[in-house]
Amino acid sequence: TGGKDRRSGLILTIPLCLEQTSMDELSVTLDYLLSIPSEKCKARGFTVIVDGRKSQWNVVKTVVLMLQNVVPAEVSLVCVVKPDEFWDKKVTHFCFWKEKDRLGFEVILVSANKLTRYIEPCQLTEDFGGTLTYDHMDWLNKRLVFEKFTKESTSLLDELALINNGSDKGTQQERERSIDLNFLPSVDPETVLQTGHELLSELQQRRFNGSDGGVSWSPMDDELLAQPQVMKLLDSLREQYTRYQEVCRQRSKRTQLEEIQQKVMQVVNWLEGPGSEQLRTQWGIGDSIRASQALQQKHEEIESQHSEWFAVYVELNQQIAALLNAGDEEDLVELKALQQQLSDVCYRQASQLEFRQNLLQAALEFHSVAQDLSQQLDGLLGMLCVDVAPADGASIQQTLKLLEEKLKSVDLGLQGLREKGQSLLDQISNQASWAYGKDVTIENKENVDHIQGVMEDMQLRKQRCEDMVDVRRLKMLQMVQLFKCEEDAAQAVEWLSELLDALLKTHIRLGDDAQETKVLLEKHRKFVDVAQSTYDYGRQLLQATVVLCQSLRCTSRSSGDTLPRLNRVWKQFTVTSEERVHRLETAVAFHSTAEKILQECPEQPEAFNDMDQFDEIEAVGKSLLDRLTVPVVYPDGSEQYFGSPSDMASAAEHIREKMKLVSLKKQQLRQPEASTPES
Repeated sequence: TGGKDRRSGLILTIPLCLEQTSMDELSVTLDYLLSIPSEKCKARGFTVIVDGRKSQWNVVKTVVLMLQNVVPAEVSLVCVVKPDEFWDKKVTHFCFWKEKDRLGFEVILVSANKLTRYIEPCQLTEDFGGTLTYDHMDWLNKRLVFEKFTKESTSLLDELALINNGSDKGTQQERERSIDLNFLPSVDPETVLQTGHELLSELQQRRFNGSDGGVSWSPMDDELLAQPQVMKLLDSLREQYTRYQEVCRQRSKRTQLEEIQQKVMQVVNWLEGPGSEQLRTQWGIGDSIRASQALQQKHEEIESQHSEWFAVYVELNQQIAALLNAGDEEDLVELKALQQQLSDVCYRQASQLEFRQNLLQAALEFHSVAQDLSQQLDGLLGMLCVDVAPADGASIQQTLKLLEEKLKSVDLGLQGLREKGQSLLDQISNQASWAYGKDVTIENKENVDHIQGVMEDMQLRKQRCEDMVDVRRLKMLQMVQLFKCEEDAAQAVEWLSELLDALLKTHIRLGDDAQETKVLLEKHRKFVDVAQSTYDYGRQLLQATVVLCQSLRCTSRSSGDTLPRLNRVWKQFTVTSEERVHRLETAVAFHSTAEKILQECPEQPEAFNDMDQFDEIEAVGKSLLDRLTVPVVYPDGSEQYFGSPSDMASAAEHIREKMKLVSLKKQQLRQPEASTPES
């Protein structure tokens, strides 16, 4: 239990029960328990407590006598705990104290409550009225763990020592054979080490902490002895396990290196054998998009097979790099040589695959551009073969613009075809650089002839289309010019009609005096010059349409009625302009005479003798007023008035006012004449 007597000897408690006790089992148990303490601890002797309170006297007696044979030298005192007054009569027949010399130890019969006379209460368990805390199942479990750990660790140490010692002796082949025979221990070292650490931690925790309830607990001598044993075993295990791990690492590294060498040779042999042979058989570029795509699909299958080996290369390269980083000098040279060999072969093969892929892609792009250009030329030729029948100049311009765009697109397409073709030819010329000595002149010549033939054919087709475009462009430009002349001629008629309309509606003022009227007359002449220019411009445009129609061998659709319209509007404008000029000239004469009369002084004697000018200006004014009420009559019999009736009334009112002033002046001049005879 961990309790000690007053001489510091361990207390051994033997609890007996009502059932039959096997002496053989009890003997084996005592042998085991007495083997646990150290020799130093055994030298202090044992105090044995035989708890016979639940047993019979003959069993107790047998147990006491057995102690003589099992541990006579170590036992110093045997305390037999008796039931209350149950054995008194039987004890007289066998007195243990008389047998002390024969037994070799002292035997006393004592009640449980008087056991403290011989042993301190703190060293007794609760069963005997003491305060010592003891859990037998806990002790048993810990002891079983200790025994198991001791057994497993001892066996493991022997196995590890055999493995480690075998790896340090003999040749490399012998070491490998030894490692192969004893490579795996019977138990997991990690598990044994963990068990030992947990056991040591538990022992140390009980050593320093105490038991449940906070009562101080004196460690058992077997536990004090177990701690150094566990620590020693753990140290030995760690040492041997470290050596074992190094042996395993070396073996694993050697195995890994051999596996890497084997895989490297597999990759190299395949790439330089079947892989290279696959590429040697692929030289064509195809003569169309479909053929190039079929070759690309075949190449993708070849790449797919290579990708599997390249994946192995990547994995091997990572493994070699990891081994190189480990820094084992003895393997560095061999690893670097393997890495270099593998990299050279893989990079060379990858370059060949990439070259072939680029060549096929360039061929596909070349055929794609050639097909697009061929379709553009077909579309342009179809457009040129259709006769032009536009509705107006705008549609011709749009058609011409579309034609130019198509021709420009063809130019760009041909330029792109030449660039793609030249790039493809350059790649083909470099194809022999990785041909592995194979003569590829025949294959290259077929490819070169095909590329050059496609470019020459497209150039000839483009030239024929250009010639047809030039002819079509000239015809369409003439048609554009024809429509433009017709449109401009019609516009000239509209402008002339607008000038006529402006002349009738806005050119109605006759001026307030002679000076203003002369200014209006000058403006009118300039206005007439503009109309004359417009008429002449329209005539020239109509003459040009006749020439263009003869050149295009077509009849104009609008010039036939444009010329009569132009002449009719011009005649109307001429008649209206002449009427405007006549009115302005009459107004100038009227204003000039009126202003002359109104500005003469009454004191001038000649003013009284020239009365005819008053009659003249009155006649001119009446004539002008009459003319304002008369419409303009055109050659076709139609009539038009200048301005609105209110506009004409305003102009006429101004003339009448001036005529009144002149009449008033005339009366003023006559008054002096009438007063002279009277005087």
